[in-house]
Amino acid sequence: METFVLVTGAWHGGWSWRPVATRLRAAGHRVLAPTLPGLGIDDDPRGVTLTDTVDAVVGLVEQQDLRDVTLVAHSWGGYVTCGAAPRLADRLRRTVFWSAFVPHDGESLMDAVPPAYRELFSGLAAASVDDTIAMPFEVWSSAFIQDATPEVQALTHAQMAPQPFATFTEAPNQKPFFALDVPTAYIRTSDDVALPPGEWGWDRFPGRLADPVVVETPGSHEANFTRPDELAEAILAVGAA
Repeated sequence: METFVLVTGAWHGGWSWRPVATRLRAAGHRVLAPTLPGLGIDDDPRGVTLTDTVDAVVGLVEQQDLRDVTLVAHSWGGYVTCGAAPRLADRLRRTVFWSAFVPHDGESLMDAVPPAYRELFSGLAAASVDDTIAMPFEVWSSAFIQDATPEVQALTHAQMAPQPFATFTEAPNQKPFFALDVPTAYIRTSDDVALPPGEWGWDRFPGRLADPVVVETPGSHEANFTRPDELAEAILAVGAA
């Protein structure tokens, strides 16, 4: 039995991992998928920082005394995982990044996304009453989950929580993460255009990891909803590699 802690992307709660978590549990594994601070239905997102989300993952693992843990990061969750992993090094089996950011030292998410996203996110945060970013449906449907039916696009979008802007602007200290001696892997979904291919695409991130296992699987940025069988298989495959 392997213990997985599934770290969500921005706007998501732990519920978004359920289709994949169900399949991992059916294969005999223990799975935890926390909803991070500021993203719960009753949370106050004001003032929530990237550090707060990292602390939450570390606290979960330590409080439950989890050992031999595989941290699986999705998208923005790569920032959270890179912050948490050094503090949990003696409890980790591996880290897995699925369509996830692997930031340079001092590189916030706002530094790592294309200029059009920076402008969009800054404008949405400034227009909000609580310094959060609501996911625009047109971005969600065309770039994040374009392989789903309109009904699934609308249903999943309705569950997205506004993202605390400070979780995008805080620049992490990556030196402890890059010094880790923990096996790692990167999963790429073949139709992911949430970041545009090229200079700003996902392909820049696997090379920032030390000797990663790299696996490609079908689906969009939201394969957790649209291709959960294949995504669960990919998560298990990098562990067996």
